[in-house]
Amino acid sequence: METDAAPILDVRSVVEAISTDDDNAPLYQVESLCMRCHENGTTRFLLTMIPHFRKILLSAFECPHCNERNNEVQFAGEIQPRGSRYRLEFPSGDQKMLDRQVVKSETATIKIPQLDFEIPPEAQRGSLSTVEGILLRASEELQALQEERKKVDPQTAEAIDQFIVKLKACATGSSSFTFILEDPAGNSFVENPFAPSLDPSLSIEFYERTHEQDTSLGYAFESSEASVEPHGSVGAVAGRRAIAQGSSPEFAEALFRYTAPEEVMTFPSTCGACAVSCETRMFLTKIPYFQEVIVMASTCDACGYRNSELKAGGAIPAKGKKVSVAVKNIRDLSRDVIKSDTASVLIPEIDLELTSGTLGGVVTTVEGLITKISEALERVHGFTFGDSLEEGRKNKWLDFRARLIKLLSLEEPWTLIMDDALANSFIAPSCDDIKDDHQLTIEVYERSWEQNEELGLNDMDTSAADAVYNPVDNAP
Repeated sequence: METDAAPILDVRSVVEAISTDDDNAPLYQVESLCMRCHENGTTRFLLTMIPHFRKILLSAFECPHCNERNNEVQFAGEIQPRGSRYRLEFPSGDQKMLDRQVVKSETATIKIPQLDFEIPPEAQRGSLSTVEGILLRASEELQALQEERKKVDPQTAEAIDQFIVKLKACATGSSSFTFILEDPAGNSFVENPFAPSLDPSLSIEFYERTHEQDTSLGYAFESSEASVEPHGSVGAVAGRRAIAQGSSPEFAEALFRYTAPEEVMTFPSTCGACAVSCETRMFLTKIPYFQEVIVMASTCDACGYRNSELKAGGAIPAKGKKVSVAVKNIRDLSRDVIKSDTASVLIPEIDLELTSGTLGGVVTTVEGLITKISEALERVHGFTFGDSLEEGRKNKWLDFRARLIKLLSLEEPWTLIMDDALANSFIAPSCDDIKDDHQLTIEVYERSWEQNEELGLNDMDTSAADAVYNPVDNAP
């Protein structure tokens, strides 16, 4: 991409230019040194927005002396709160699947288990490509030094030649393989051509980063001094203030509609966005017809990052629970909803199904949940409105989004279903006695072996704790 009007600026001017929120910012150029021939080349910068994904900084280098070219993607905007793992199954003979676009950040790792092959973050830095392009680039980089290898280590060179043949077979669709893109920073992406519907070949997992991953990404730091701070305020007023600070007034209103906490505890923590020390507030509260829940809220004075989280209290329920409500009027849209991170969401009328883990744990209303689902789908399916998108797929997404938003107009009744294997999700009744709410249905069921396995319950051994807390008196 070139423009005669693009000014030649120094690096400081480029940084100032791309720091604005203007999506129509021009393409800027800087002179930079070519790493191959050590002559001056040109690097072009462009800050752009991938629709429903996030802002990225594209840089492309070109050297007129040796024709060296490369491009790089860097990410602008906020740090993602969780890491991401994309797993894509490629059958043999399907060349079209290899055209899926891929955003690979500088912290992402690509793996192909069948070949025992891994592209580490430093091998291919931030890039915007396709699955085919990534694999072909990897094979070209392996091929680049083969002549020298054959002179020094012919046996290794021969093994690499055999491996390149297998890699190219994957890149051309001749062999089936699994493509795994894992990014602890959460800034990578694989296109779903079936959006907004689920892709049967693609699975997405979001996970909490470990402390080691946070440290390697520069999001956390090792502290040599342990700070001890006293617990915070006591009472319902302090609880309301704590939650309002950590999230939104709506969040606080939804919780305090039922019960107020007796004690709010405050303990030191680290901001997940800027790694500065901050406070986390926590309290235990009881929600009628549900259970005890632990509410945690934190806010960072340094960067303004706010986060609230709700966890179930008490023991793991012996059975799962499916909660469904028939949404018929405005009052139903105002029902409070607690969705845990293990709950899946279904709306049969529009063929919508969100697997467990999507959206995480949220406290909201029925209307708020639909709004969050719409925003999350638009954010995840980043290439939905890309320039290369087929018109039919674009219209499919626009139609689905219209149907999703249309639910809030209540032109026709619809059903919201939350299936939670850990029974930690809840939809509030519209009357004082839950038995009188005939639109609300609660089904308790036995978890399957597969569900227990996914939750890690099959391997959980509590015999040692049972012996301590429930001693058996064997005395005569």
